[in-house]
Amino acid sequence: MKNLKEQTEEKVEMGRKANPDFMKGVDEIIAQAKVFQEGKNAIEVTKIAPEFNLPNAKGELVSLTDLLKEGSLIVTFYRGSWCPYCNLQLKALQSKLSDIHALGAQLVAISPEVPDESFSKTDIDNMDFIILSDQNAQTASNYGVAWEVPEFLLEHMKNDRNLNLEEINNGNANIIPIPATFIISKQGVVVWRYLDVDYRTRAEPDDIIEELKRLFN
Repeated sequence: MKNLKEQTEEKVEMGRKANPDFMKGVDEIIAQAKVFQEGKNAIEVTKIAPEFNLPNAKGELVSLTDLLKEGSLIVTFYRGSWCPYCNLQLKALQSKLSDIHALGAQLVAISPEVPDESFSKTDIDNMDFIILSDQNAQTASNYGVAWEVPEFLLEHMKNDRNLNLEEINNGNANIIPIPATFIISKQGVVVWRYLDVDYRTRAEPDDIIEELKRLFN
């Protein structure tokens, strides 16, 4: 079975073949984001993770404090169900969930999408981790991974994919998270992180598991 990196690279290559001009534009945006060090203020390892209290798919509020009572936590920020790279990532994490649980950790995925819109009911039923809605991207901002979507990508979403972020994110028209993953200890300390302004690059689930083994075993 292909790992997440291989699946993602395959998706990128398909995109380059199908729409080379668009992908060239994305490359330029990502290069600029790296120059301006987008995400440089992301919460650092050894720092206390910011509290959150966000609704799940049923509209129930879930807090970081309550989750940490059960043990360590993996928190991953993703752009939304409309993002094919996010779907690859979450499915890859789902496939490793038993290993994550065996190491005493839980997984939480956070996006700006309105509750019940992040996944179809069937998909939610098939996901065994917690999905939370950060509609105003305040939690993403607190973790230092909020990103203002460039006009080039907003136009692509609107015109080529018929996506309206303002509607999808309940009024938040242009702020989404940089895809990022944090491991938080039971004491609430960030002990590992992965982030990249290139939204086509994600933390490999096997790397997360190896970090859990190293940190907590």
